[in-house]
Amino acid sequence: KPYQDFRKMLDEMEKSIDAVVVATPDHTHTVAALAAVRRGKHVFCEKPLTRTVQEARVMRETALKTKVATQMGNQGSAEKRLRRAVELVWGGVIGDVREAHVWFDGGNSPLKRPQDTPPVPATLDWNLWLGPASERPYHPSYLPGSWRGWRAFGSGIVGDFGCHTGNLMFRALKLDQLWNFPEGKKPSQVVIRVEAKPSEVDEEGYPRSLRAEMDLPARGELPPVKLSIYAKEKPSESLMLGYPQGRWGDLLVGSKGSIYSDCPWNTRYFLLPEKQYENFQGGPPETLPRSNGHYREWVDACKGNGKAFSPFEIGGPLTEIMQLVNLATLVEGPVEYDTISGRIVNNERAHQLLHRPYRPGWTI
Repeated sequence: KPYQDFRKMLDEMEKSIDAVVVATPDHTHTVAALAAVRRGKHVFCEKPLTRTVQEARVMRETALKTKVATQMGNQGSAEKRLRRAVELVWGGVIGDVREAHVWFDGGNSPLKRPQDTPPVPATLDWNLWLGPASERPYHPSYLPGSWRGWRAFGSGIVGDFGCHTGNLMFRALKLDQLWNFPEGKKPSQVVIRVEAKPSEVDEEGYPRSLRAEMDLPARGELPPVKLSIYAKEKPSESLMLGYPQGRWGDLLVGSKGSIYSDCPWNTRYFLLPEKQYENFQGGPPETLPRSNGHYREWVDACKGNGKAFSPFEIGGPLTEIMQLVNLATLVEGPVEYDTISGRIVNNERAHQLLHRPYRPGWTI
């Protein structure tokens, strides 16, 4: 009923609402955002954009169709140093990139669904909070805050911070081109291969640590890339070329050198090896617009002034990559995902995990 009320409210306020901000737990992002987008409302949605791969795909496709102004809440996107780092890679400063690594200083833990059923606090509408997730009794181990560690509600460290820490990597390597194609030039199939090696397999929570290897095909003239994603693990220190390895990392290894961000939000970068680039100045010209603020540029886009830097056509594919890693921690062996059809082509069980059943009354 609350979901029906939300959609009714949008209908009744059709002329007075121009834009909607969605900042709820991951599992309710999609139903709220799509209800607005389909009514032609501009939407700012916090990261991770969605909790499942399929949700991210539908969000991207619907936003493109309706042409509303959208923005995902990975706020580091507005930082001028992130945009400059992207320009340096595009300008060939580190050469061709065929290897990239993203790591997070945090894991999760296996979880066991509680069996006791304490009373629901008077201040909480449990039915509304549960949203489209499958029916279960209220328990304080789910919320507040702790919902991020439960697969039913959150996305773990990879989903939560992947859209921040993997932002530089995604943009510099133009990975959105594996989803977004010029009119009439969409190929019949584009396959991403991912294999995860988690510390344990857990249906309720996320692994304590993991390493995932992802094979990403060429994008135009850009070569294929092997992307490694880690939680509570790190790549070999030898890749740092003498530079201290931080607790967080986004590292692109090029044929001429490397670029590294040790900030979870990619708001600073370093060219490696340091000695080679110590007198580096200039570089390619600025080609990306500089931001007046992550929220402000979305508001401007809502008013028809320019375009937001992290719209769903960017945020959707970035979310799909990170949620594919989460999905891969539940199955054995590699998973092959076709970005064109939105299907996993080699593992039927994995394909069923691209989405989850919604409770009756909740739809996308």
